[in-house]
Amino acid sequence: MPNNKIIIFNPKSANGKHRLPNSILQVGAAIHGKYDYVFVDGNTEPDPWKTISDYFKTGAFKYFCSTVMPGPQLKQAIPFTKKIKELYPDCITIWGGYFASNQYKACLNSGYVDYIVNGPGDNTFPQLLDVLEGKSDEKLILIRNLIFKDADGKIIQTVKEALLNQDTLPQYPYTYFNTFYPLERYLAKTFMGKKTFSYHSSMGCPFSCSFCAVVPIYNAKWKAKSAENIYNDVRFFKEKYNIDAIEFHDNNFFTSKKRVLEFSQLVLNDNIEWWGEGRIDTINKYTDEDLKLMRKAGCKMMFLGAETGNDEVLKQMNKGGTQSGQMIKDFVKRMKNVDIIPELSFVLGMPADTEEQVYKQILWDINFIKEIKAINPNTEIIIYLYSPVPTEGSDLYQQIIDAGFSFPETLEEWIAPSWEKFDLRKNPLTPWLKPYMIDTIKNFETVLNGCYPTVTDFRIRGYKKTILTGISKLRYKTGFYKFPYEIKVLHKIWKYRQPEIEGFYSE
Repeated sequence: MPNNKIIIFNPKSANGKHRLPNSILQVGAAIHGKYDYVFVDGNTEPDPWKTISDYFKTGAFKYFCSTVMPGPQLKQAIPFTKKIKELYPDCITIWGGYFASNQYKACLNSGYVDYIVNGPGDNTFPQLLDVLEGKSDEKLILIRNLIFKDADGKIIQTVKEALLNQDTLPQYPYTYFNTFYPLERYLAKTFMGKKTFSYHSSMGCPFSCSFCAVVPIYNAKWKAKSAENIYNDVRFFKEKYNIDAIEFHDNNFFTSKKRVLEFSQLVLNDNIEWWGEGRIDTINKYTDEDLKLMRKAGCKMMFLGAETGNDEVLKQMNKGGTQSGQMIKDFVKRMKNVDIIPELSFVLGMPADTEEQVYKQILWDINFIKEIKAINPNTEIIIYLYSPVPTEGSDLYQQIIDAGFSFPETLEEWIAPSWEKFDLRKNPLTPWLKPYMIDTIKNFETVLNGCYPTVTDFRIRGYKKTILTGISKLRYKTGFYKFPYEIKVLHKIWKYRQPEIEGFYSE
C-alpha cells in the first residue's frame, strides 16, 4: 500500500469557534483529484491528536500539513508537529499561514518543520508535492512562495508569486469536506442570524500598514472573486442549508466598490445579513446611496481599523495621508445615518520617545473613543494593545528593535505562557508599555463594555443590559475607571462576550 497520503490540519483557534476552515479548504482544492488527503479540524475534534495519530498508524500517510496562525493555533500546531516528527521521522511536514511565513526562521530551525508555503499555496503546494513524489524534475528554488532549507542548511526564500485570478481557481471541496465534518455544524448562531456562513472572497490587501501581519506576505497586492462567483457559493449554501447570514473574512472585503455593489444587487432579495472588513478611507469613496443599497441588501456591520485618532500616530502606522481623526468622526456619523454599525478597532500602546509620551497618547485615544461614542453610540469599539510584527526594513520595525523588543527564537518559546496571547494583541510584552498603562487600558475597556455592551453578544439583553449599563454609566461619565470589579463580576456571571475580531489573522 502506498504511503503518500496527506493530512491537512486546522489547529484549534480562539475558543474553538466553529467557523468553516476556509484555509484548509483552499489547500484541499489545490490538490483535489490529484492526491489522497484527509481533513482534520481541531475546532471540531474532541481529541485531534488521536485522530491524527490513528491516521499515521495505518502506514498510509506521509505528509502532515498544517495551517498555522499566530496565537491559540500554536498550542496544537507546535507540539503535534514535533511529536509526529519524533514518531515518524520520515514524515514530511509542511506549514502555511501567517505565523509560518512571518516567523519562518524559528519554524525551520526547529528541526521538525520541513517546508513553509509563504502565502497562497494554490500552485505552490501541488508543485511541491510533485517534486517530493518524483512526478516533477522542477528545482525547489524555482517553486514560488516557498521557504525551505537547502542541503547545506541555508534558509532559502523563493520568489513571490503574483496573486492569481481568483475566479480561475478550483471550487472549494465542500462536498468532500462534508464527509469528514457536516457542514451544518459550521453554520453558527451569531448576532446576525441563526445560520452564519463564513467565507473568503479575496486574497491580500492593497495597503501597507506598518503594524499588520498581512503586509510582508502580500506586499500590498489584492485579488478577488467576482460578485457573481461569490453569489454562486452563497446561493448554494442558501438553497442547501438555508443560511441567513455571512461573515466575509477577507482582509479587505470592500476594496472594489463595483464588486460590492454588484454583490449587493445579487443578494438584495435573499434576506441575508452580512458583515465584512474594510478601511475607512475606502468606504468614504462610497456614496450615501451606495451605502443605503448595501444596507438594504443586508450589510449590517463593517469592521474597520480606526487605530487612533491622532494624525501623527496614523503616519507612524503608515495610515496617515489617507485617514485622519476628523475623517473617523465624520465616518461614524455617516454610518449612523445609513443604519450600518461601524465596528472600529483601536491599537493602543505604540512606541514613543519617552514613557510620558506613550501614556499621554493612551489617554488621548481613550478620550477620542469617548468622542466617537458620543457621535454614534452604536459604534462598536475593539481595543488592542500594539504587538509588533516582523516587517523588517520599516521605520517602525527599527524603532521597536531599538527600544529593546525581540521575538522568540524558538517555537517552544512561542507557546510559553508569557507569549501565549501576544499575537491576539492582548499581551504585547513590549518594554515601553508599562503595567500601569496596561491597567489603564484594560480598566477603561471594562467600563466601556459595561456602559455599551456589544451588539454581537445576543445574551446580554433586557434586564441584564439595563443593570450592566446602569452600574457602568457613572464610572464612564466621571472617568473613574480604576478597580471596576462590580462590572467584571457581572461580565463573568453572564459570560459576557467581549467584542473582538480575528480579522488580523483570519482563516
